[in-house]
Amino acid sequence: MDPALNPYTPGSGRRPPSLQGRGREIDAFDLLAARAKARHYDRGMILSGLRGVGKTALLNHLRNHAEHHGWYTVKIEAQNSPTGSRLNHKQLALGLRNGLRKFSRVHALKQTGEQVMSLIEGSSLSMAGVSVTAPDARAEDALFDIEEIVEAVCELVAPKGVALAVFVDEMQDLDDDLTAGLIVAQHRANQEGWPFYVIGAGLPNLPAVLADSRSYAERLFLYSSIGALDPDAARGALVDPAATVGGQFLPDALDMLVTATEGYPYFLQEFGAAVWEVAAAPPFAVDDATAAIDLGTAHLDQGFFPSRWDRATPAERRYLRAIADTEQPAPKTADLSIRQSTAGPLRAALIRKGIVYSPEHGRITFTVPGMAAFIARQPDNDD
Repeated sequence: MDPALNPYTPGSGRRPPSLQGRGREIDAFDLLAARAKARHYDRGMILSGLRGVGKTALLNHLRNHAEHHGWYTVKIEAQNSPTGSRLNHKQLALGLRNGLRKFSRVHALKQTGEQVMSLIEGSSLSMAGVSVTAPDARAEDALFDIEEIVEAVCELVAPKGVALAVFVDEMQDLDDDLTAGLIVAQHRANQEGWPFYVIGAGLPNLPAVLADSRSYAERLFLYSSIGALDPDAARGALVDPAATVGGQFLPDALDMLVTATEGYPYFLQEFGAAVWEVAAAPPFAVDDATAAIDLGTAHLDQGFFPSRWDRATPAERRYLRAIADTEQPAPKTADLSIRQSTAGPLRAALIRKGIVYSPEHGRITFTVPGMAAFIARQPDNDD
């Protein structure tokens, strides 16, 4: 098959050619936009799920919808690093500035836009990394500044029948003061009837992270768990892109690929790209699907999985292998073949790195689908 015509898009956050199985979330956001136009404001939205289920692609899709409706939008990809806090503050300040410039052009604003810009430029967000203020005071400054800026922007956008929306990817990695600032601003917006929304996406532990920051966070958002696609949607994710460039699947080959991917959108794109690469011509048959599964798995083993595995220390890898060895989807931590005296710190470190999470008290599992099978394919040389 001509590689230039390959319709599949494996990669982080890339929009798939056919966005399948997310109609509920898209419809919910379009309802937000319709109600905002009528000056009726609702809760924000939180999308949570494993890596590879298409949260980032969906978040970007919703942001495009917001901009189509003329909204003032801000985008942040939260950073989990030693300098993450400073970078997150800078991202929010830059996003607010760029969003204001674009909004002002679209809606022909002048003096009022300049006043809001001055507020943003003088805030603690713009001064992140420069201020010598104590950490507790910086957190209070961020909390106050976010609320003040949101209020000012809402006064700007409300007459236009649109809203301010802050889209936060990897939101579980946002530093505590920005998390609190956005939650408090969303709470105030809900109380005062401001056109402001936080639209966040992150790992399955994100709802718990928000609740830990502010107990009332559970009432501020529409929570949506993003998972694997059902078989019909998974088939559509493979069939529809291929059909646009003359590709076809025989039923047995299609079923093989859907089963192998378990409906995970990233795997569907990876295996779809692989079948296009290995097949000589359509229709794609069982032999093509078999070769594509081998090639797609090799691609995952070279990039998707190692990006997590390689960040773990040898001791952390032993902990990960102990989870995989149970062959359970979410084993009890007490059942792992790890000394309990060392298990706690290892578990905490791996949660911070976003490789595992706790779906409920006393249990642990991977944030990446297929991670246990990947670990089983790796040589056990971590001692």
